[in-house]
Amino acid sequence: MNQIGVTRTVLRSRVAGIKSRSKKIATALLVTVGLGFALSGCSPFYVLRAAYEEGKILWRREPITEFLHRPDVAEDTQEKLRLVLSVRDYARDVLKLNVGGSYASYSYVDRPDLTYIVVAAPKTELRPYTWWFPIVGHVPYKGFFSKQAAYGEVKRLQAEGYDTNVRISAAFSTLGWFDDPLLGHLLKYDKVTLAELVFHELFHNTVYVKGAGAFNESLANFIGHRSAIDFFAARLGWGSTEHQRAQDAWHHEKEFAGFIKGVISSVAEVYRLDIPRSDKLRLRDEVFSRSKAYWADRMDGGSPSRRFRAFARQPLNNAILMHYLVYLSNLELFESLYEAENKKLDRFIATIREPVKSSRDPFSVVESLLEKRGTRSAYNPSTSRQ
Repeated sequence: MNQIGVTRTVLRSRVAGIKSRSKKIATALLVTVGLGFALSGCSPFYVLRAAYEEGKILWRREPITEFLHRPDVAEDTQEKLRLVLSVRDYARDVLKLNVGGSYASYSYVDRPDLTYIVVAAPKTELRPYTWWFPIVGHVPYKGFFSKQAAYGEVKRLQAEGYDTNVRISAAFSTLGWFDDPLLGHLLKYDKVTLAELVFHELFHNTVYVKGAGAFNESLANFIGHRSAIDFFAARLGWGSTEHQRAQDAWHHEKEFAGFIKGVISSVAEVYRLDIPRSDKLRLRDEVFSRSKAYWADRMDGGSPSRRFRAFARQPLNNAILMHYLVYLSNLELFESLYEAENKKLDRFIATIREPVKSSRDPFSVVESLLEKRGTRSAYNPSTSRQ
């Protein structure tokens, strides 16, 4: 076959690939929209916007192995892209996670903020407001691709008397329904944070308990940190710069989790008092003020890069506490089971993988696994269950 024939063959192959990809994406998005209309309490505009934004992300996917060959890709970006591929391999081969095609491709996002996450809670209860979605059930947050739409939801919730909080999310998981790409703006993170994030999202593909938001996110948070520590130890050596940073990040995460657990306990005591609502609000504000002052003193003189340093400067309400509770619930429980499994993360994952999937109270399932090993933890159901 001559050169022209080869070129035509290659072009036909690429066109066929594009058509096949287009058909798969279109089919998947139609399923998403159909489920949304038929099953969810979301407005059709919300569902269509979500499908549109997800479609753009999927359409722009390009295999990382191909993207690396572009002459305009900076060296630092190349290093991070190769890191993501190594994280994928480690997650698949060592941790036995359901990696599939996730994070094997790259996709750019044409705006600085990916999604706006809305969290809400009653003003005198430590209970998250939840939204219901097909597949995942009730979740304690709702994501919006539009800032205007997010604050429209906030306005509605505030009118109903709820505390609210809006945060920006850098990434999200489709729980294996699509092959999630690495989004371009994630490359702004340092290598340790990037690795933690990818491990976190890949774990969602492997274990996700319907309707158990705090369990899912806190467990994925634990996995993200512990995986990064082991990964950098294996890849760059025990005591390497990245390994040490990963260890420090996990130490700071546990430190703040213990602190916020105390704040939540103090506020819960106020809400249990048989006093007027106005007095409860006044007393909770006193707890918030004391807590922020204490944390500011604790952070005084520490590294400016500490992840939770800004806590002392931010406004505080129940919705913000719920956000922390979703991601920091009972990290010590997971740590205890990890230690009971001889600090082997693959064994830890294999141990919990099936037992928690169909449970209505997955935290207590992990507690029972600990008890079977003759180990107790500082598990406190009152600050864990939704």
